[in-house]
Amino acid sequence: MALTDLSMLELAAKLAAGALSSVEATRACLARAAQVDGKVKAFLRLDEKGALAAAEASDARRKAGNPASPLDGVPIGLKDIFLTEGVETTCASRILQGFIPPYDATVVSLLKQAGLPIMGKLNMDEFAMGSSTESSAYGPTHNPWALDRTPGGSSGGSAAAVAAREVFGALGTDTGGSIRQPAALTNLVGLKPTYGRVSRYGVIAFASSLDQVGPMARTVADTAALLQLIARHDPLDSTSAPVEAPDYREDLEGGVRGLKLGVPREYFIDGMDPEVEATVREALRDYERMGATLVEVSLPHTKYALATYYLLAPAEASSNLARYDGVRYGLRAKDAKGLREMYGQTRERGFGAEVKRRIMLGTYALSAGYYDAYYLRAQKVRTLIRQDFSRAFEQVDAILSPTSPVPAFKLGEKADDLLAMYLMDVFTLPCNLAGIPGLSLPCGFTKSNLPIGLQILGKPFDEARMLRIARAFEREHDFTRRLAPV
Repeated sequence: MALTDLSMLELAAKLAAGALSSVEATRACLARAAQVDGKVKAFLRLDEKGALAAAEASDARRKAGNPASPLDGVPIGLKDIFLTEGVETTCASRILQGFIPPYDATVVSLLKQAGLPIMGKLNMDEFAMGSSTESSAYGPTHNPWALDRTPGGSSGGSAAAVAAREVFGALGTDTGGSIRQPAALTNLVGLKPTYGRVSRYGVIAFASSLDQVGPMARTVADTAALLQLIARHDPLDSTSAPVEAPDYREDLEGGVRGLKLGVPREYFIDGMDPEVEATVREALRDYERMGATLVEVSLPHTKYALATYYLLAPAEASSNLARYDGVRYGLRAKDAKGLREMYGQTRERGFGAEVKRRIMLGTYALSAGYYDAYYLRAQKVRTLIRQDFSRAFEQVDAILSPTSPVPAFKLGEKADDLLAMYLMDVFTLPCNLAGIPGLSLPCGFTKSNLPIGLQILGKPFDEARMLRIARAFEREHDFTRRLAPV
């Protein structure tokens, strides 16, 4: 087994035992990136110097018997949406090209305090707007399971880097499925915590009431260990919940016997790939064999979720992205004549087509005469969607569904069909509207060896039980141990 084939916790055990050093692990990741990233294109920029310096510091702490955390010394990657002091952060957009943040996002500070070397910044859909990483201003990322296919999005670079074993784990963000969908398409575990569980301070905003930071890793235990490091109350984030995180690994092996697991009838729809449906239904039967009780539940307002999301998210994006005007940071149209022209030319040149599309849609929904008809009505429907989940959780401990309606699709396949692209998040975005946690778990493969994901939705701040449910399935199968062929 190659060093980079180890899981995060397997590597951490070898670091603790002195069998490997963090410098060795970091150099192995750098070598792996040099070997495969020309094909995968997960990284926008590597920070070799910073990662090796952090690795040397980690080895010194380990040698002194004073590790900063259980994962001290384990190399990790970051979606290019997190501010990193001294390292260019672009959100995969030309409008932020050359922007060097003066401080770290809270989650980046927490990772550094825990001693994890940060390998660099990973590709994504521009400003996290997309489901395939194709809207990146710097070109698409390729799926390590099939290089002609997408790794999903918007955290596609994070997913691809972990799946290709260029890093041991990564952080992404999830606004409508952007952690869970790429995890499903690349055979990873990806977790979107409850809204407010993880700080958003220093995370470039897309839709502030929906965005949430979460971990992506190759196993359930790795995901739990990574979440443990970042699930902290942060007074710098006004939406951070003052709720203490439990030990996410304490009850990981507790199994599912006696649990009631909901199966929403609205999540098995016409048009879903038949292999995805068959594989997910087989996973449901596995849970029954493990002692769980399956309960059919209804989430009747699911049919309105896509329309609701595509009013609320663009409206918030329209507001958040107004700050990119060429005055304070990033791109500036220097040949413009006057302030108004500089604003217009900067935004025209700096934003890509998908970002412009969502800004215009959001601005329209917020405009005078349309606010009540669109934005306000969408907020009311959002409340109904949240109430659907609350009623369902009165009957069950968690809800199971497919993560994505289809396996990884070919790059360019949906570029001219926006509705088909938006439908990629049909099973994931209701979770964000409701603010509840969601997890995607590998549950099988298609006949052409493309990964399929099972989604687990939990009660607010019940990530520990979701991880326990995921681990019960993982124990019965080897899916999370299978490696991408790249």
